[in-house]
Amino acid sequence: MGIQLDFAAVLVEWPLLAKGVAWTLGLTAVSAALGVMLGVACAWVRTQGPAWLKPGVGAYVELIRNTPFIVQLFFIFFGLPMAGVRLSAEWASVIAMVVNLGAYSAEIVRAGIEATPRGQLEAALSLALSRVQTFTHVVLPPALQRVWPALVSQIIIVMLGSAVCGQISTEELSYAANLIQSRNFRAFEAFIVAAALYLMLSMATRASLNWLGRRWLFGGRRG
Repeated sequence: MGIQLDFAAVLVEWPLLAKGVAWTLGLTAVSAALGVMLGVACAWVRTQGPAWLKPGVGAYVELIRNTPFIVQLFFIFFGLPMAGVRLSAEWASVIAMVVNLGAYSAEIVRAGIEATPRGQLEAALSLALSRVQTFTHVVLPPALQRVWPALVSQIIIVMLGSAVCGQISTEELSYAANLIQSRNFRAFEAFIVAAALYLMLSMATRASLNWLGRRWLFGGRRG
């Protein structure tokens, strides 16, 4: 007896799917912006920052990069209330994604910073630029350009990892798919549709971020 697929039973729930897609994109947009900024700050500390800050930042990066995202999410959502810090599922998801992306992007950006030719730094010093000016105008832009593809890939990984956030009732795409299959018992079709949507979101996000990098972030720096 062959499998009879009924995608109509899933697609009729398109408002739930659309809401899930919107939440997934929203979580990704916020975590990408804040996570990359956190990563840049941590990369600066690890390469050029004060010595007293380096051990703490290093410990944060290694802790996050060597523990599962779901453990980090559960610690924030279920663990922090024991310390008196109660967060909604949405805020816990955002914080977990930002903290996770910040650690990974810190190492990515650090690799770009460390590849900066020494001659550029010497030229900046000869122009009497401050350390902040040297970092923001001379070091950071070409460093980001060098590692942009890796950063984009890490943002995509974090976006796909947001599927875990449905475990704490954040209404993203995987939560919507699970809710739909609980209503109509078409789990196979529901998660095929969810997988197809994640694939389209990943491709669209990658293309958008690559275009953003070429068009706005590094427009005059190619070559």
